[in-house]
Amino acid sequence: MENNLQKPPDPERVERTPDTSWKGLEIPIIGIFCLLLLQALVWASDFLIPVTAACLGYFVLNRPRRLLSKVGIAPVVSAALFTTILTALIVLLLVQLSAPAAQFIEDLPSLMDEIKQKLSAAGGTLEAINDATVAAEEIIEDQNAETVEVEVVSNTGVAATLFSMAPGFLGRILFALILLFFLIASGDMFLTKTVQSFERFGDKRRAVAVVHSIEDRLGYYLGGIAIINAGLGIAVAIAMHFWGLPSVVIFGFMAFGLNFVPFLGGLMGATIAAAVAFVSLEGTWAAAGVFVTYIILTSIEGQFITPLVISRRMRLNTPVVFLFVAFFAWIWSIIGMIVALPILIVLKIACDETKSLQTLARFLGDLNDDASAADAKA
Repeated sequence: MENNLQKPPDPERVERTPDTSWKGLEIPIIGIFCLLLLQALVWASDFLIPVTAACLGYFVLNRPRRLLSKVGIAPVVSAALFTTILTALIVLLLVQLSAPAAQFIEDLPSLMDEIKQKLSAAGGTLEAINDATVAAEEIIEDQNAETVEVEVVSNTGVAATLFSMAPGFLGRILFALILLFFLIASGDMFLTKTVQSFERFGDKRRAVAVVHSIEDRLGYYLGGIAIINAGLGIAVAIAMHFWGLPSVVIFGFMAFGLNFVPFLGGLMGATIAAAVAFVSLEGTWAAAGVFVTYIILTSIEGQFITPLVISRRMRLNTPVVFLFVAFFAWIWSIIGMIVALPILIVLKIACDETKSLQTLARFLGDLNDDASAADAKA
């Protein structure tokens, strides 16, 4: 009878069937995560924008901080030096541009009205459209003769709206500068912690290579672009002065700032300059000349100067760059357009230095980048 008793099966020998009940939920979970991440990026933009700017500044300034540490300067002193210089430049920029920028913003509504009047006048570009609009309004008024017309007058102008945003903007700048100070003052602490988080020596060495490559290439790119954009701003200011436009300093700084935005920056600056010229110079041909002059200067910079200085060190897939800029413009507005390319550069460098992400790195690079990588392997 004892032989008839069956022994319980050995749990170690029992084949365990994998639990596949959650397999069908992978795609929905990933989709929900992406939607929540996107909403978080939009909702926390006031916090994430200065944090992103501070982190990019840390990557750029960490190598100069390391050079200063070799001559005996402490990281705290270097951080104080860098943040003081940046603060002084920002204050100087705000002081120099506050008066002409405020005047330009105050005149912006009247400028737009004057442009509309000139385009809608007899012989103007929008004369036919204006006549059709007037005829449609007359028909509507005839059908609704007894309708009481109510006019809504808003006391909040463009200048008041922009000035109300100034405290928040200055607060974000201050937060970014303070965070940048602490990041630089920490020295190589983040690099050390990153290395300590890996167990294998090869992973530690790869992490150091990624950080150093980001510091080198991102600093080279942003430094070179800043110098090139400064030269473009000076050239645009001189050209606008010869055209006789007012507030040429504004146009110079506008060209400097907008040129950090790939593809759209030059077009936006040329359009604004042409609109001001259309009113100030009293002529369509003069406005067209200003537009063409601005485009020629940005084209020379983009097609000859920047490729000579930058492109050999940083080759990116142009459609990917455009989509990246458009995406960050959608979630973070104009600031997102400025930081989009540096973020993409950091992503490209990290993928270049990580074997498991080589496929993504090749996708982010252009054809010349792939050819150079193949030559390097050969």
